[in-house]
Amino acid sequence: MLLSLLIPAVLITVVFLFMQQRTFGHDPADARLERIKRSPNYREGAFQNLEPTSVMREDASYLDMMGDFFNKAPDNIPSEALPSVKTDLNALPDSVPSLVWFGHSSYLIKSKGVVILMDPVFSGNASPVSFFGKSFPGTDVYGVDDMPAIDLLILSHDHYDHLDYETITKLIPKVKKFYTPLGVGAHIERWGVPTDRIVEFDWWERKPVSTDVDLTAVPARHFSGRSFTRGKTLWTAFVLNLHGYRLYLGGDSGYGKHIKEIGDKYGPFDLAMLECGQYGKDWPTIHMFPEEVATAAQDLRARTVLPVHWAKFALSYHGWKEPVERFTKRAAELELDVTTPRIGEPLVIGVDYPRSLWWNF
Repeated sequence: MLLSLLIPAVLITVVFLFMQQRTFGHDPADARLERIKRSPNYREGAFQNLEPTSVMREDASYLDMMGDFFNKAPDNIPSEALPSVKTDLNALPDSVPSLVWFGHSSYLIKSKGVVILMDPVFSGNASPVSFFGKSFPGTDVYGVDDMPAIDLLILSHDHYDHLDYETITKLIPKVKKFYTPLGVGAHIERWGVPTDRIVEFDWWERKPVSTDVDLTAVPARHFSGRSFTRGKTLWTAFVLNLHGYRLYLGGDSGYGKHIKEIGDKYGPFDLAMLECGQYGKDWPTIHMFPEEVATAAQDLRARTVLPVHWAKFALSYHGWKEPVERFTKRAAELELDVTTPRIGEPLVIGVDYPRSLWWNF
Protein backbone atom coordinates (compact mmCIF):
# COMPACT_ATOMS: atom_id res chain seq x y z
CA MET A 1 0.00 0.00 0.00
CA LEU A 2 2.81 2.38 0.91
CA LEU A 3 4.62 1.61 -2.35
CA SER A 4 1.48 2.23 -4.42
CA LEU A 5 1.22 5.70 -2.88
CA LEU A 6 4.93 6.43 -3.06
CA ILE A 7 5.41 5.72 -6.78
CA PRO A 8 2.75 8.23 -7.98
CA ALA A 9 4.06 10.81 -5.51
CA VAL A 10 7.60 10.42 -6.86
CA LEU A 11 6.40 10.65 -10.48
CA ILE A 12 4.39 13.78 -9.74
CA THR A 13 7.40 15.35 -8.03
CA VAL A 14 9.70 14.49 -10.94
CA VAL A 15 7.27 15.97 -13.48
CA PHE A 16 6.80 19.08 -11.35
CA LEU A 17 10.54 19.66 -11.05
CA PHE A 18 11.05 19.01 -14.77
CA MET A 19 8.40 21.60 -15.62
CA GLN A 20 10.25 24.27 -13.61
CA GLN A 21 12.94 24.52 -16.28
CA ARG A 22 13.31 27.93 -17.89
CA THR A 23 12.54 26.57 -21.36
CA PHE A 24 8.87 26.24 -20.36
CA GLY A 25 8.65 29.98 -19.81
CA HIS A 26 6.22 31.60 -17.42
CA ASP A 27 2.48 32.22 -17.29
CA PRO A 28 1.43 35.88 -17.50
CA ALA A 29 0.96 37.57 -14.12
CA ASP A 30 0.38 40.95 -12.48
CA ALA A 31 -0.07 43.89 -14.91
CA ARG A 32 0.37 41.64 -17.93
CA LEU A 33 -2.41 39.33 -16.76
CA GLU A 34 -4.68 42.27 -16.00
CA ARG A 35 -4.25 43.53 -19.55
CA ILE A 36 -5.02 40.06 -20.89
CA LYS A 37 -8.23 39.88 -18.87
CA ARG A 38 -9.42 43.06 -20.59
CA SER A 39 -9.01 41.51 -24.03
CA PRO A 40 -12.28 40.69 -25.85
CA ASN A 41 -10.53 37.52 -27.05
CA TYR A 42 -9.95 36.20 -23.50
CA ARG A 43 -12.85 34.41 -21.84
CA GLU A 44 -13.24 31.76 -19.16
CA GLY A 45 -9.55 31.91 -18.27
CA ALA A 46 -8.15 31.40 -21.77
CA PHE A 47 -7.83 33.04 -25.17
CA GLN A 48 -10.47 31.94 -27.69
CA ASN A 49 -10.58 31.66 -31.47
CA LEU A 50 -13.07 33.72 -33.45
CA GLU A 51 -15.00 30.58 -34.38
CA PRO A 52 -15.37 27.21 -32.61
CA THR A 53 -12.03 25.40 -32.88
CA SER A 54 -10.95 22.09 -31.37
CA VAL A 55 -7.30 21.13 -31.17
CA MET A 56 -8.42 17.58 -32.05
CA ARG A 57 -11.49 16.66 -34.09
CA GLU A 58 -14.33 15.36 -31.95
CA ASP A 59 -14.32 11.79 -33.29
CA ALA A 60 -10.52 11.42 -33.27
CA SER A 61 -9.31 8.05 -32.02
CA TYR A 62 -6.19 8.16 -29.88
CA LEU A 63 -5.55 4.52 -30.75
CA ASP A 64 -5.63 5.37 -34.46
CA MET A 65 -3.38 8.35 -33.82
CA MET A 66 -0.88 6.09 -32.10
CA GLY A 67 -0.99 3.85 -35.14
CA ASP A 68 -0.37 6.83 -37.42
CA PHE A 69 2.61 7.83 -35.28
CA PHE A 70 4.24 4.45 -35.81
CA ASN A 71 3.25 4.29 -39.48
CA LYS A 72 4.38 7.65 -40.80
CA ALA A 73 4.96 8.22 -44.49
CA PRO A 74 8.17 6.46 -45.61
CA ASP A 75 9.61 9.84 -46.60
CA ASN A 76 8.54 11.64 -43.43
CA ILE A 77 12.20 12.61 -43.05
CA PRO A 78 14.39 13.39 -46.10
CA SER A 79 16.72 10.63 -47.28
CA GLU A 80 19.61 13.07 -47.62
CA ALA A 81 20.66 16.54 -46.53
CA LEU A 82 18.55 19.35 -47.93
CA PRO A 83 20.31 21.79 -50.28
CA SER A 84 20.92 25.29 -49.02
CA VAL A 85 22.60 28.59 -49.84
CA LYS A 86 24.84 30.45 -47.40
CA THR A 87 24.13 34.15 -47.78
CA ASP A 88 26.00 36.93 -46.01
CA LEU A 89 23.04 38.46 -44.19
CA ASN A 90 25.01 41.57 -43.25
CA ALA A 91 25.57 42.32 -46.93
CA LEU A 92 22.02 41.52 -48.07
CA PRO A 93 20.83 44.27 -50.51
CA ASP A 94 17.93 46.25 -49.07
CA SER A 95 16.91 49.06 -51.42
CA VAL A 96 13.89 46.84 -52.03
CA PRO A 97 12.81 44.42 -49.26
CA SER A 98 14.80 41.18 -49.40
CA LEU A 99 13.94 37.98 -47.56
CA VAL A 100 15.94 34.90 -46.57
CA TRP A 101 14.10 31.80 -45.37
CA PHE A 102 15.80 29.49 -42.85
CA GLY A 103 13.33 26.60 -43.11
CA HIS A 104 10.05 26.01 -41.26
CA SER A 105 8.68 29.43 -40.16
CA SER A 106 11.94 31.32 -39.60
CA TYR A 107 13.00 34.08 -41.98
CA LEU A 108 14.79 37.42 -42.08
CA ILE A 109 13.60 40.52 -43.95
CA LYS A 110 15.79 43.52 -44.67
CA SER A 111 14.58 46.84 -46.10
CA LYS A 112 16.32 50.22 -46.15
CA GLY A 113 18.40 49.43 -43.10
CA VAL A 114 15.55 47.84 -41.09
CA VAL A 115 16.14 44.18 -40.17
CA ILE A 116 13.26 41.93 -39.14
CA LEU A 117 13.52 38.36 -37.85
CA MET A 118 10.46 36.10 -37.61
CA ASP A 119 10.04 33.05 -35.32
CA PRO A 120 13.73 32.09 -35.18
CA VAL A 121 14.54 28.49 -34.21
CA PHE A 122 18.27 27.73 -34.52
CA SER A 123 18.77 25.17 -31.73
CA GLY A 124 18.35 22.07 -33.90
CA ASN A 125 15.06 20.83 -32.48
CA ALA A 126 11.48 22.00 -32.00
CA SER A 127 10.67 20.70 -28.53
CA PRO A 128 11.78 21.09 -24.91
CA VAL A 129 13.70 17.79 -25.16
CA SER A 130 16.54 17.10 -27.58
CA PHE A 131 15.34 13.66 -28.68
CA PHE A 132 12.10 14.90 -30.30
CA GLY A 133 11.53 17.29 -33.19
CA LYS A 134 15.08 17.24 -34.55
CA SER A 135 15.79 19.38 -37.58
CA PHE A 136 16.42 17.72 -40.93
CA PRO A 137 20.00 17.19 -42.10
CA GLY A 138 21.27 20.20 -44.01
CA THR A 139 18.82 22.70 -42.49
CA ASP A 140 20.97 24.06 -39.66
CA VAL A 141 23.26 26.14 -41.87
CA TYR A 142 22.34 29.38 -40.07
CA GLY A 143 22.69 30.22 -36.41
CA VAL A 144 22.62 33.17 -34.06
CA ASP A 145 26.15 34.19 -35.03
CA ASP A 146 25.04 34.64 -38.65
CA MET A 147 22.36 37.15 -37.73
CA PRO A 148 22.98 40.88 -38.12
CA ALA A 149 21.65 43.38 -35.56
CA ILE A 150 17.86 42.94 -35.41
CA ASP A 151 15.46 45.87 -35.20
CA LEU A 152 12.28 43.78 -34.87
CA LEU A 153 12.15 40.21 -33.64
CA ILE A 154 8.57 39.06 -34.23
CA LEU A 155 7.00 36.02 -32.56
CA SER A 156 3.68 34.56 -33.72
CA HIS A 157 2.98 32.34 -30.68
CA ASP A 158 4.65 30.30 -27.98
CA HIS A 159 4.90 26.79 -29.48
CA TYR A 160 8.39 25.30 -29.53
CA ASP A 161 8.76 25.33 -33.32
CA HIS A 162 8.24 29.12 -33.25
CA LEU A 163 9.56 30.24 -29.86
CA ASP A 164 12.88 28.61 -29.00
CA TYR A 165 14.47 29.20 -25.60
CA GLU A 166 18.06 28.62 -26.68
CA THR A 167 17.76 30.85 -29.74
CA ILE A 168 16.03 33.72 -27.96
CA THR A 169 18.47 33.84 -25.06
CA LYS A 170 21.43 33.98 -27.43
CA LEU A 171 19.81 36.65 -29.60
CA ILE A 172 18.96 39.08 -26.79
CA PRO A 173 22.10 41.25 -27.22
CA LYS A 174 21.38 41.64 -30.94
CA VAL A 175 17.70 42.63 -30.75
CA LYS A 176 16.36 46.15 -30.34
CA LYS A 177 12.68 45.19 -29.77
CA PHE A 178 10.64 42.00 -29.42
CA TYR A 179 7.09 42.03 -30.83
CA THR A 180 4.76 39.32 -29.53
CA PRO A 181 1.09 38.42 -29.01
CA LEU A 182 -0.41 39.11 -25.59
CA GLY A 183 1.17 37.04 -22.83
CA VAL A 184 4.18 35.75 -24.76
CA GLY A 185 6.22 38.53 -23.20
CA ALA A 186 6.06 36.61 -19.91
CA HIS A 187 8.15 33.81 -21.40
CA ILE A 188 10.88 35.95 -22.87
CA GLU A 189 10.98 38.26 -19.86
CA ARG A 190 11.77 35.22 -17.71
CA TRP A 191 14.56 34.41 -20.15
CA GLY A 192 16.20 37.80 -19.70
CA VAL A 193 14.58 40.17 -22.18
CA PRO A 194 14.10 43.58 -20.49
CA THR A 195 10.47 44.63 -20.09
CA ASP A 196 11.00 47.87 -22.02
CA ARG A 197 12.11 45.89 -25.09
CA ILE A 198 8.88 43.87 -25.30
CA VAL A 199 5.82 45.05 -27.26
CA GLU A 200 2.68 42.89 -26.97
CA PHE A 201 -0.34 42.92 -29.28
CA ASP A 202 -3.96 41.93 -29.14
CA TRP A 203 -5.73 41.15 -32.42
CA TRP A 204 -6.36 44.20 -34.62
CA GLU A 205 -3.87 46.36 -32.71
CA ARG A 206 -1.58 48.44 -34.90
CA LYS A 207 1.69 49.89 -33.67
CA PRO A 208 4.09 52.17 -35.56
CA VAL A 209 7.68 50.95 -35.52
CA SER A 210 9.63 53.61 -37.40
CA THR A 211 9.24 55.85 -40.41
CA ASP A 212 7.20 53.99 -43.06
CA VAL A 213 7.09 50.81 -40.93
CA ASP A 214 4.17 49.59 -38.86
CA LEU A 215 2.89 46.26 -37.55
CA THR A 216 -0.67 45.05 -36.99
CA ALA A 217 -1.64 41.83 -35.21
CA VAL A 218 -4.46 39.98 -36.96
CA PRO A 219 -6.40 36.85 -35.95
CA ALA A 220 -5.22 33.32 -36.53
CA ARG A 221 -7.05 30.04 -35.84
CA HIS A 222 -4.76 28.06 -33.60
CA PHE A 223 -3.91 27.62 -29.89
CA SER A 224 -1.00 28.16 -27.50
CA GLY A 225 0.83 26.62 -24.58
CA ARG A 226 4.27 25.34 -23.60
CA SER A 227 3.09 22.99 -20.84
CA PHE A 228 -0.15 21.25 -19.90
CA THR A 229 -2.36 24.34 -19.99
CA ARG A 230 -3.53 26.02 -23.17
CA GLY A 231 -4.69 29.48 -24.07
CA LYS A 232 -2.80 31.54 -21.47
CA THR A 233 -1.09 33.45 -24.29
CA LEU A 234 -2.42 34.65 -27.63
CA TRP A 235 -1.51 33.35 -31.11
CA THR A 236 -1.49 35.71 -34.07
CA ALA A 237 -0.51 36.59 -37.60
CA PHE A 238 0.85 40.02 -38.52
CA VAL A 239 0.39 42.57 -41.27
CA LEU A 240 3.67 44.37 -41.91
CA ASN A 241 3.71 47.67 -43.79
CA LEU A 242 7.31 48.07 -44.84
CA HIS A 243 8.46 51.08 -46.85
CA GLY A 244 5.45 50.98 -49.16
CA TYR A 245 5.16 47.18 -49.34
CA ARG A 246 2.55 45.12 -47.51
CA LEU A 247 3.51 41.67 -46.20
CA TYR A 248 1.46 38.99 -44.46
CA LEU A 249 3.40 37.16 -41.75
CA GLY A 250 1.15 34.18 -41.26
CA GLY A 251 2.19 32.25 -38.17
CA ASP A 252 0.14 29.07 -37.63
CA SER A 253 -3.55 28.99 -38.49
CA GLY A 254 -6.30 26.71 -39.64
CA TYR A 255 -8.46 27.96 -42.46
CA GLY A 256 -11.40 30.15 -41.45
CA LYS A 257 -13.50 33.21 -42.16
CA HIS A 258 -10.89 35.45 -40.51
CA ILE A 259 -8.57 35.12 -43.51
CA LYS A 260 -10.95 36.78 -45.96
CA GLU A 261 -11.68 39.46 -43.39
CA ILE A 262 -7.96 40.22 -43.20
CA GLY A 263 -7.73 40.25 -47.00
CA ASP A 264 -10.67 42.60 -47.31
CA LYS A 265 -9.31 44.94 -44.64
CA TYR A 266 -5.58 44.98 -45.49
CA GLY A 267 -5.07 43.34 -48.87
CA PRO A 268 -3.75 43.06 -51.43
CA PHE A 269 -0.41 41.78 -50.13
CA ASP A 270 2.82 41.98 -52.09
CA LEU A 271 4.00 38.79 -50.42
CA ALA A 272 2.27 36.38 -48.04
CA MET A 273 4.13 33.86 -45.89
CA LEU A 274 1.59 31.09 -45.29
CA GLU A 275 2.03 27.95 -43.21
CA CYS A 276 2.04 24.85 -45.41
CA GLY A 277 2.81 21.69 -43.46
CA GLN A 278 2.39 19.75 -40.22
CA TYR A 279 -1.31 19.20 -40.97
CA GLY A 280 -3.23 16.04 -40.15
CA LYS A 281 -6.73 14.60 -40.47
CA ASP A 282 -7.09 14.58 -36.67
CA TRP A 283 -6.39 18.31 -36.22
CA PRO A 284 -8.10 19.85 -39.28
CA THR A 285 -9.01 23.24 -37.79
CA ILE A 286 -5.65 24.36 -36.37
CA HIS A 287 -3.46 23.87 -39.46
CA MET A 288 -4.33 24.32 -43.12
CA PHE A 289 -4.17 21.52 -45.63
CA PRO A 290 -2.13 22.53 -48.70
CA GLU A 291 -5.19 23.13 -50.85
CA GLU A 292 -6.60 25.42 -48.16
CA VAL A 293 -3.37 27.40 -48.24
CA ALA A 294 -4.07 28.20 -51.89
CA THR A 295 -7.60 29.32 -51.00
CA ALA A 296 -6.21 31.45 -48.16
CA ALA A 297 -3.84 33.13 -50.61
CA GLN A 298 -6.81 34.04 -52.79
CA ASP A 299 -8.73 35.36 -49.76
CA LEU A 300 -5.77 37.55 -48.82
CA ARG A 301 -5.35 38.74 -52.40
CA ALA A 302 -1.67 37.84 -52.22
CA ARG A 303 0.33 38.72 -55.32
CA THR A 304 2.96 36.10 -54.43
CA VAL A 305 3.00 33.34 -51.81
CA LEU A 306 5.96 31.89 -49.93
CA PRO A 307 4.95 28.53 -48.35
CA VAL A 308 6.57 28.07 -44.95
CA HIS A 309 6.19 25.70 -41.95
CA TRP A 310 7.83 22.83 -43.82
CA ALA A 311 11.31 21.56 -44.82
CA LYS A 312 12.91 21.54 -41.37
CA PHE A 313 10.93 19.49 -38.82
CA ALA A 314 8.67 16.43 -39.05
CA LEU A 315 5.88 17.36 -36.64
CA SER A 316 3.18 15.39 -38.47
CA TYR A 317 2.94 12.08 -40.31
CA HIS A 318 2.99 13.18 -43.95
CA GLY A 319 5.97 13.05 -46.28
CA TRP A 320 8.40 15.92 -45.79
CA LYS A 321 7.85 17.40 -49.27
CA GLU A 322 4.15 16.51 -49.63
CA PRO A 323 3.01 19.98 -48.43
CA VAL A 324 4.84 21.93 -51.13
CA GLU A 325 3.94 19.42 -53.85
CA ARG A 326 0.22 19.54 -53.04
CA PHE A 327 0.24 23.31 -52.59
CA THR A 328 2.08 24.15 -55.81
CA LYS A 329 -0.19 21.81 -57.76
CA ARG A 330 -3.30 23.59 -56.49
CA ALA A 331 -1.68 27.02 -56.83
CA ALA A 332 -0.94 26.31 -60.50
CA GLU A 333 -4.58 25.37 -61.06
CA LEU A 334 -5.62 28.71 -59.53
CA GLU A 335 -2.85 30.61 -61.37
CA LEU A 336 -1.30 31.83 -58.11
CA ASP A 337 2.25 33.13 -58.14
CA VAL A 338 4.47 31.09 -55.80
CA THR A 339 8.09 31.47 -54.78
CA THR A 340 10.05 28.47 -53.48
CA PRO A 341 13.56 29.47 -52.42
CA ARG A 342 16.03 27.02 -50.98
CA ILE A 343 17.01 27.57 -47.38
CA GLY A 344 19.23 30.65 -47.36
CA GLU A 345 18.46 31.69 -50.94
CA PRO A 346 17.48 35.38 -51.06
CA LEU A 347 14.35 36.66 -52.73
CA VAL A 348 13.69 40.30 -53.56
CA ILE A 349 10.06 41.32 -53.27
CA GLY A 350 8.53 42.13 -56.63
CA VAL A 351 11.87 41.69 -58.39
CA ASP A 352 13.41 38.24 -57.97
CA TYR A 353 11.43 35.18 -56.88
CA PRO A 354 13.23 31.80 -56.90
CA ARG A 355 10.96 29.10 -58.33
CA SER A 356 13.07 25.97 -58.67
CA LEU A 357 11.69 22.56 -57.64
CA TRP A 358 14.73 22.01 -55.45
CA TRP A 359 13.04 19.32 -53.35
CA ASN A 360 13.04 16.85 -56.26
CA PHE A 361 16.12 14.80 -55.48
